Amino acid sequence: MITRTALAAALLLVAGCSPLRLLEPKQKLLSRIRLEGVQEADADRIAALYQQKPNSRFPLPKLTIYQLGNRFYNKERLVAKLQRIRTEFDERTQAARPDSVKVGKLLVRREKRTRRLQLALDKGNAIMRLGEPPVVYDSTLTARTVEQIGTFLKSEGFFRSKVAATDTVVDRRFSIGHMFAGPDTVHNRRVTVTYRISENQPFHYSQLDYDIADSAVARVVLAGQSASLLHVNDRYNESVIGQERSRLETLLKNAGYFDFRQQYITLEADTSFAPATVRLRTIIADPAPGEQHQVYTVRRVRFITDAGTVRFGVKRDTLVRDSVYYLSFKQRFSTKILDRKLTVRPGERYSLQSTLLTQRQLSDLDMFRFNTVTYNKIRPVGGDSISNRGQLIATVNASPTKKYQETTEFGGTYVAGLPGPFINFRLKVRNIFGGAEVLELGLRSGFEGQFSSLGLQNKSVLTTQLGANANLVIPQFLVPWRANRFLTRYNPKTRFSTSFTYVDRPEYTRTNLEATYDYIWQRSVFHQYVLTPLDLSVIYTPKRDSIFNRTLEVLRDSLGSPLFRSFGKLFVPSMNFTSLYNSNDFTQTRDARYLRLFVEVGGLTRSLYQDNISLDVYDFAKVSADYRRYHKLGPKSYLVYRLNTGLAHALTKTDGVYTIPYDKYFFAGGSSSVRAWRPRRLGTGGYTTYKLNSDGTNRIDEATGQPIRDYDLEQPGEVLIEGNVEYRFPLYDFINGALFTDFGNVWTLQEPEDKRNEAIFRLNRFYRQFAVGSGIGIRFDFTFLILRLDVATKVYDPTAPGNKFVLPNFRLAKSPNQTAFNLGIGYPF
Repeated sequence: MITRTALAAALLLVAGCSPLRLLEPKQKLLSRIRLEGVQEADADRIAALYQQKPNSRFPLPKLTIYQLGNRFYNKERLVAKLQRIRTEFDERTQAARPDSVKVGKLLVRREKRTRRLQLALDKGNAIMRLGEPPVVYDSTLTARTVEQIGTFLKSEGFFRSKVAATDTVVDRRFSIGHMFAGPDTVHNRRVTVTYRISENQPFHYSQLDYDIADSAVARVVLAGQSASLLHVNDRYNESVIGQERSRLETLLKNAGYFDFRQQYITLEADTSFAPATVRLRTIIADPAPGEQHQVYTVRRVRFITDAGTVRFGVKRDTLVRDSVYYLSFKQRFSTKILDRKLTVRPGERYSLQSTLLTQRQLSDLDMFRFNTVTYNKIRPVGGDSISNRGQLIATVNASPTKKYQETTEFGGTYVAGLPGPFINFRLKVRNIFGGAEVLELGLRSGFEGQFSSLGLQNKSVLTTQLGANANLVIPQFLVPWRANRFLTRYNPKTRFSTSFTYVDRPEYTRTNLEATYDYIWQRSVFHQYVLTPLDLSVIYTPKRDSIFNRTLEVLRDSLGSPLFRSFGKLFVPSMNFTSLYNSNDFTQTRDARYLRLFVEVGGLTRSLYQDNISLDVYDFAKVSADYRRYHKLGPKSYLVYRLNTGLAHALTKTDGVYTIPYDKYFFAGGSSSVRAWRPRRLGTGGYTTYKLNSDGTNRIDEATGQPIRDYDLEQPGEVLIEGNVEYRFPLYDFINGALFTDFGNVWTLQEPEDKRNEAIFRLNRFYRQFAVGSGIGIRFDFTFLILRLDVATKVYDPTAPGNKFVLPNFRLAKSPNQTAFNLGIGYPF
């Protein structure tokens, strides 16, 4: 009886919690929009024209959240509190006069206290602002939407289309209130709007003509006709016509027509010839009757390298190189380097493309805060209006940035249950040798908690990390032959880099000295190449704990683990090539693509010196590909997916085994990989790793009698396949959310004596060995910095003994090896 009473009370409570109770009398809630009849038109662009849209339900029910906040909202109390605060501060301000300092402080405090209350009055409390107020249906907005859809369809070539809208009050949702509700109750106020479209036959281009009075302009346009965006038999589209007008304007500006504007271009459509066809004529008018468009030539180029600097009574010095005038109060930059970045040259026709390229190349130098290229027409002198006609003076204004730029970062990490403070110091020195070079120096020091790499302890260990690096970037290729000016459009750079890393852990002390020599150039704004003909690193482990050594040997003998080779004396020479295409920005707010291809070959010459040095050398080859796709679904919502693959293998055997340097292996797991696994701990394949005794046997749990799994051992692999799918959406102001699923694993290509057969990559089973994890994330977007917290749990663990579907093991606080928390800076991919 009590149960039935409680159930009835709960049902009545649910009936009274309908968000429709937020509506005023005679108001209706816009519940759903349906679009019918769309076959060829773009349904997404039509949906963007809706003047009203229902409350968002995914990924969060915004209206329900708003209703929840409304239960704690008391407008009268807020008004009274706001009035009380204002009265209080008015009295205190009056008493503080004539002390202007006290009055100013009181005004600032009043503004802070009243701002929050005024925001709550205008937009509701914090919970209400996380949600959305109910969308009250407005039939006038529906009529306006019908008009806009009709206009859009005609602009897309559907000249005979028709649009109609119907609104129906239907509530098919189950509610206990329906059992007692009449036709006009609050439970019958949900409106469904249906837009019905009849496209009818669209119009296509049957003929494309040109009417250009200026013969010189006509020659330029017809020569570039192959790049036209308009083609016979294409459907009429006004947006494409607008793009074609922009293309023609740019085409003519690149041909020297400095004064040309889109206003001279008209495209006339004639639909009177054949049914559902359009004859489109492109008309380019003259600037005035009897007057032709003027082609402009750059007569002189002036380059001011210290624009914005003012010294009264002092004139700038002038240097001339290759007919370009370089002006500065003090010549600090090599005119040879600057001259190579100038694509605006004296005696050449004006070109918008050259202008933009010059600006981009000067910006890439990282020497100037800003730069602009302006043009002035040469005025007639002494009544001579012919000789100076069509002549321009180009002025490059470049304002230099600071020569020295230092950055100091203090912070901390929380890894493996231990806090770790760190400090980073970076110094950038620009134009250090006068040739627009950039020297970057860095120092870093810190402590970081880490899980014991070999499970030597049951708790985490605190490591000391020290490092230093130096990079010198030269804005040209250093090659034994004379570089052609043609190469400057690819923004060539040469980079010398060196770094030193020192790691001190209870188990060992390890150092890594690395030096690289790189050539960097850009195919386009989004596409960059890096060729590294020389990459040298020396790895040395001066101290190793005796127990640590014994454990390395046990892992080598029992599992064939290559980890012991990482703690010897290694010399790793290699060369590599990287192709990076990225059309996104730092904050990842574009519909974009990302593709990184990497190839590396090392140790090819080891036979020449292997016997003469006391360092181990391995030869190897490594390739990897990382593809990412960013689909922009809305202003701040995105669907992102990624596929990352790689293959690494030795070219010849060392001591009878194909071995590569440990740092060249692939690893999976971590904040930018499969996030439900700890960093570098996923894999390998379907092989289960257990903790080992000193004799190489499995360690047994006394309570269960079963072997103890080892979650702390790093899992290197020679084959990597991993992928991610992530939905990103806004939550509140600068807080964004994410839902994600990750999959992947690493495998070996060969195992000594088949000790770990399940770890080997096999075509007939690898797809069954993908680890899968899912989770949610919170991102705090501060524009200049993005903080990220991801919580992921294992769904399918291919290395788990017995049942590999491990999602039922999820416990947020009591499953340390089932759920992982990842805290990072920036997006994971």
